[in-house]
Amino acid sequence: MQVRPGFVLEVDERTPPLLVHQGEGLTLERFPLGTRVVYPPESLPGVGDVDAAIADALEHPYNCEPLRELLRPGMRLTIAFDDLSIPLPRMRRPDVRQRIIEQVLTLAAAAGVDDVVLIAANALHRRMTAAEIEHIVGERVFRSFWPDNLYNHDAEDRDNLLHIGVTDHGEDVEINRRAAESDLLVYVNVNLVAMDGGHKSVPIGLASYNSIRHHHNSHTMVRSRSFMDHTRSEMHSSAWRMGRLLANHLKIFHVETTLNNACFPDKYSFLTRREWEWSVRDQAMAYGMSRGLSVMPSRPRRKIFHDLLADYQVTGVFAGETETTHDQTIASVHRQQLVEVHGQSDVLVAGLPYVGPYNVNSVMNPILATCMGLGYFFNMYRGKPLVRHQGAMILYHPVTPEFSQLHHPSYVDFFTEVLAESTDPATIEAKFEKQYATDPWYIHLYRTSHAYHGVHPFYMWYWAAHGMDHLGDVVWVGGDRAACARMGFRAASTLADALEMVSGTVGRDPSITYLHTPPHTMADVR
Repeated sequence: MQVRPGFVLEVDERTPPLLVHQGEGLTLERFPLGTRVVYPPESLPGVGDVDAAIADALEHPYNCEPLRELLRPGMRLTIAFDDLSIPLPRMRRPDVRQRIIEQVLTLAAAAGVDDVVLIAANALHRRMTAAEIEHIVGERVFRSFWPDNLYNHDAEDRDNLLHIGVTDHGEDVEINRRAAESDLLVYVNVNLVAMDGGHKSVPIGLASYNSIRHHHNSHTMVRSRSFMDHTRSEMHSSAWRMGRLLANHLKIFHVETTLNNACFPDKYSFLTRREWEWSVRDQAMAYGMSRGLSVMPSRPRRKIFHDLLADYQVTGVFAGETETTHDQTIASVHRQQLVEVHGQSDVLVAGLPYVGPYNVNSVMNPILATCMGLGYFFNMYRGKPLVRHQGAMILYHPVTPEFSQLHHPSYVDFFTEVLAESTDPATIEAKFEKQYATDPWYIHLYRTSHAYHGVHPFYMWYWAAHGMDHLGDVVWVGGDRAACARMGFRAASTLADALEMVSGTVGRDPSITYLHTPPHTMADVR
């Protein structure tokens, strides 16, 4: 077994079966000889004292006055924070956002600030439940502010949105009125991957559909060259223009944090170790879980996974002006996640885990699985994709046509009606998006229940547009054949079958890369 620098392995005769996530299941797969396996880096140590790191960041921000100097009696202070879409899985309490918010509130109280509102920056995501918000902000903050002064952003509440202006590219900048009319907006972030944070936080997290439509569209998404590199992403370029316009209107103090790769609790730590390092106990856990989960009913299986709380350690806390702060944040993310990889492959293989940003405490339906595979995992690169142009991607996921009527009602209609007519993102956008975005029933469910906005499945499909445009073939191992066909893909029973199916695209002796995640890995492809 040859191990290359940077956590890259080449499969040989001695390589054990490799763990592959497959939705709410696990499988152990033997890959063809010569397969390149890109592993996530080992977890970095966390900062020694998280609370001290937060205090230091607030007192010594980048390109900005200390937070205490920005606070004064009589001012309007709004604290916005990332919603439950990150981190994945959820952090064990206390969430780092709670620890930051508590220190910000302590400074505000000392300065005599008594007009304080906290807003979950959920954009067009579903409203979080009270319990989900409490998990993020902690019991003391929740008890003190919920529900009148701690609530979900409502992107359809016209009375509580403010149109700030239009960028030089004609993009509307419209955000939450309370935030926009505040004397100071403090944004508290968890930067799980390089795509997060920076100007993506306020202009998107607190925006309306009227504003988000300018960058979450098929044209912008297909032209983005890695969502994980904001300097080459058209979506981020739009958000950065909006953020710079906002900065001329509103004082924003960013607090950004980074985490290590300890994304599973200790009981399941074998999931973050390389297979040849497994102890006897690890091997027993891996084989036992792979077999047990395959015969377990879906409800208890789902509960096992969604109840997992990660033992993340905080690797950095950075505060101050948006762009200068974000530069430090991205450097910290790269230290944890970047792996140097030389050259592209004909085939990229990835196993999709049970949870993504949009099915926390819910079901990963076929649209979300596509977004995870072709939108997120395909884009986990810097430089160029791990797979060559017109190569193939093989994804492990059951692609079960199961939908949450509570969380994803418009997804059902998108899957059954929209995809029946076309799978082309541009065609779908032109013909159907406005209808779903303005549908009164979908808007009602978004505002009063816990449903994603009616337009959300369109965005998930656009998110995959760059991957679909780049790839020549997509096959799902273990995928529901009818569901895959509805989305324009094919399904295979085994990896060998999948490789046979893509042989017309990549030949019978293709080079293969297996992206071994989670935890997160960002390939620096040279």
